This record gives sequence, C-alpha cells and structure tokens, in this order.
Amino acid sequence: MPALSVEGGSRPLAGALAAHGGPCRPSISQVAVVVPARNEAERIAPAIRAICRAATRLRAVRPGVDIRVVVVLDACDDGTGEAALDAAGSDGRLSLLEVRLHSAGASRAAGVRAALASSAIEPEGIWLANTDADSVVPPHWLCGQVELAEAGADAVLGTVQPDPAGLDGRLLNAWARRHRFAEGHPHVFGANFGVRASHYLRAGGFEPVRIHEDRILAERLRRSGSTVVATDTLRVITSGRLHGRAPHGFAGYLRELGEALARPRDPAAGSSATVDI
Repeated sequence: MPALSVEGGSRPLAGALAAHGGPCRPSISQVAVVVPARNEAERIAPAIRAICRAATRLRAVRPGVDIRVVVVLDACDDGTGEAALDAAGSDGRLSLLEVRLHSAGASRAAGVRAALASSAIEPEGIWLANTDADSVVPPHWLCGQVELAEAGADAVLGTVQPDPAGLDGRLLNAWARRHRFAEGHPHVFGANFGVRASHYLRAGGFEPVRIHEDRILAERLRRSGSTVVATDTLRVITSGRLHGRAPHGFAGYLRELGEALARPRDPAAGSSATVDI
C-alpha cells in the first residue's frame, strides 16, 4: 500500500502525462472548484484551506487563470457556510450557494450552473474541479488537473484514500486491498473529479441523484467519446467516518466493509467482504 500523503499519489505527474498523452486541448482560462456540503461545519475548514493552497499554487504558475470556489450549502443549519468563509480568510475566490436539494448530484450540478452562469468565458476554456467538504486535496491538485487537461484530458478521475486518523487499521488495510492506486485505475470518486465544462455539458452534467452521480457522468463522458484519464498522481484524502450524508456513499461503503469483516468468514464462499466502490 503506498504511503499516505496529501502531497500526491504513487507516481509523479510526469508519469501520468506520459501514460495518457494525446492531442493537446485549448488552454484553460478559468477553474471552478465545486464543493457540495450538508452540515459539515466540523469538517469543512481543512477542505477549504487545502483548496485555497491548491488555488494559490496554480495562480503562482498560471497567473492568467481565473479561479473560483463555489461551496454549495444543501439545507445546512449548522454554520457550515460561516466555517467555510472563516477557513478561506481573506481569499476572495470563495462564494456560497444556498440550496435545499438533499442530493449530492443536484448540489454538484447547481454549483456548476452557478459557476458557469457567472462566467464570460466559453465552456471550452473552463475546467470544473469537484471535491467534497470532508476531503483534503493535495497542493498540486489544480496544477495537475490543468496540466492534464491541456495535454489532452477532457476529464480527470483521481484516486481517494480514507484518512487513517480514527479509522481501524484492519478496515483501512481491507479497503486498500480492494483499490488499485495506479494510472488507469477503475475507480470514480466525486471527491476527485475534474472535467472540461464543454464536455460536462455535452454529457448532460451531474444527474440530480443522491448517490453515484459521479459514476453516471464518467460513463456518459466515455460513451460520448471524451478522453477520460484515471490517475493516482492527484490523490485526495477523505474522511474515514462510517456515517456520512449520502446513505450509500463512501461512508456507507466503509461501514458495510467493516460489518463484512466482522462476520465469520465462510471458507466455501471466499471472503465475506464483497462490497465494491
């Protein structure tokens, strides 16, 4: 299992570019980071600070790229918005969007619509970087996505790893055995999903569903002919909690995996932990 680190994945970014090289795409003029949140006041500050660090690094190497961060407050009543603003401090790139949709997919879609509606840039020049309010992106997260986008990627599917803090080691190891950290990995996570806005729109965007909006969009992108790059060079650390906002989302998966590990193993049936994400 590769070492846990928010500084990246198991291979340098140059390796991802070599593995996925294709025709160059138009340059990115704007990046919109969309973060859906539902009562995440206790967890959102590290997520926002990490996004701001990634935005600052991108601005340092690409000063001409406009960067915006939209936090979508979906029926929040715990001060999530205030916590996000406090974490951003003087960073004026963050805005809040209040909705009552009770859906991760609908919230992501609402955040994207708001970002695109406020932009004068054509969708071909806008990159949509999606993550979650309980996740911490690496400092090179936006630089890496933009680099891959301009090298030929229309969408970038990054890896996600649960935060080991407070997570049972046996459960963490079981999760790692079921997830391949490598270029061309098969996983799709809304917490680490980038896409060029023109391809997002062509594929129909995020479906207004409570779970799997990320998988649905990834499949549509592939079917429509978009170049989808799956990489481990931009790994995100996400909460290892067992009770999350989506009933069958990442936290539910970890909980089911833990329950499966706790059940007696039937040698005739093989491993009892067969849940997949």
